[in-house]
Formats: sequence, C-alpha cells, structure tokens
Amino acid sequence: MLTHPTHDRLVALGLTGMAKALDEQQRQPDIAALAFEERLALLVDREATERENKRLVARLRFASLRQNAVVEDIDMKAPRGLDKPLFQKLVAGEWIDRHQNLLIIDPTGVGKSWIACALGHKACRDNRSVLYQRLPRLFEALTLARGDGRHARLLRTLARVELLVLDDWGLAPMTAEQQRDLLEMMEDRHGRGSTLVTSQLPVEHWHELIGNPTIADAILDRLVHNAHRLNLKGESLRKAAAKRQTLDDEPAN
Repeated sequence: MLTHPTHDRLVALGLTGMAKALDEQQRQPDIAALAFEERLALLVDREATERENKRLVARLRFASLRQNAVVEDIDMKAPRGLDKPLFQKLVAGEWIDRHQNLLIIDPTGVGKSWIACALGHKACRDNRSVLYQRLPRLFEALTLARGDGRHARLLRTLARVELLVLDDWGLAPMTAEQQRDLLEMMEDRHGRGSTLVTSQLPVEHWHELIGNPTIADAILDRLVHNAHRLNLKGESLRKAAAKRQTLDDEPAN
C-alpha cells in the first residue's frame, strides 16, 4: 500500500532514478528474496546512474560538437598515418589533466574534425567540460560580442572550459582584431586548460598566417610548445567513400 506514496515522494524529492527503480522492483516476483540493504543499494545505484546520464547530456549539449563521433568508432586501419600509441594516450585524457594541447594536422577530408569531436566526446564522458568552435565562426561571434558588450563574458567562457576545440584553424589570414582575440584566449588558457586545434596548414606556416610577428610569437609559445601532434595524411575519406558508392551504383554487366 505504500508503493504509490513512496514513488510520489521520491519524484517530489527529485529522486526520479530511485522512483523508476522502485517501480521495476515491484514488478519483479522474486525481489523479496533480496535483503533490504541490497534493494536499497539497487535504488541508490540507479539514482547515481540517472544523475550521471543527465550531467553527460548537459555537457554534450554545451560542447556543441560538430560531429556525432565516438573514439570507439574511429577506423584505426584507415590509411591516414594515425599514430596509434599516441592516440590511445590521448583517449585516456591525462594530457587534459596536465593542461597540454593537441594539434591535428591533415589535408582536407582525412578525418581531423571527426577525431577532434570523438576526443571531445570522450572528455565529456570523463566528466570534463568541453566546448567546440569553428575558428572562423568564433572570430565572428567575438566581433559581435565586442559590439554588444558580451566580449569579456565570452572570453571568460572560453577560458573556463577544460578542453577547447578550435576547428578549421588557418583558413584565412587573421585581422589585427582576430590576432588580439586569439592572444587573449591563449593567454587565459595557458597552464589552466587544454586546447585542441585542427588545421590543413602545417604548423611551420602558422607564424606567417597570424601576421604580426610579436603576437604570433606569443600565441605560438603558449599553444605549440607543450602540444602533442597528430600529423595525418592520405586520400580524402570522403572521396574514397564517394568512389565506393559510385562503384556500388554501377549496373552489373
């Protein structure tokens, strides 16, 4: 007779995981064989799982990852020169704890954004805060924020996350305003968070891309010198997939 009142009280207290588990227990004919402590432990475990799942959903929503990628689905056999031992260390995430950076360099279509998002997803699963940004769009957002008074607040948000993913670095030369914004980001995050950068442009050309030699030195000193590097190569995976699709669609002779 106490089942419904107890269920309702659990829901009212925000213990929805325990409420669901209690309903499930009541439908199990052999549940009485378990001791009270065992049944209670099952309720508590379910509540803990429900809460962690909700936190993960919130972290992923905030991260706004471009690709729905997970590290378990990455094709380790694809011919793109992926350093497998290094990648496994990156998946473990200790580099984020140490506030180190990661640079993923490859020609277009080899999978740098997918790998970056997969590592971001894994960091979310490991209870770390993550934020994904395409660098061109981020520069646009910072310009707009400067105009409406949100600039400092946006920089604080970028500084606080444990892993900041900057995708598509180096698509165009940087303006003086963009150089200053990037320096502020790197200065705020240096020694406090990890930054993951993807780019088609080799690192040795980044100094020229940034433009101002003094600012370029300051940015790259904070970003590159403590960074792991994944240098990928090979044919575009998108082109290879398109070729396979074309062959599959051709009529048999």
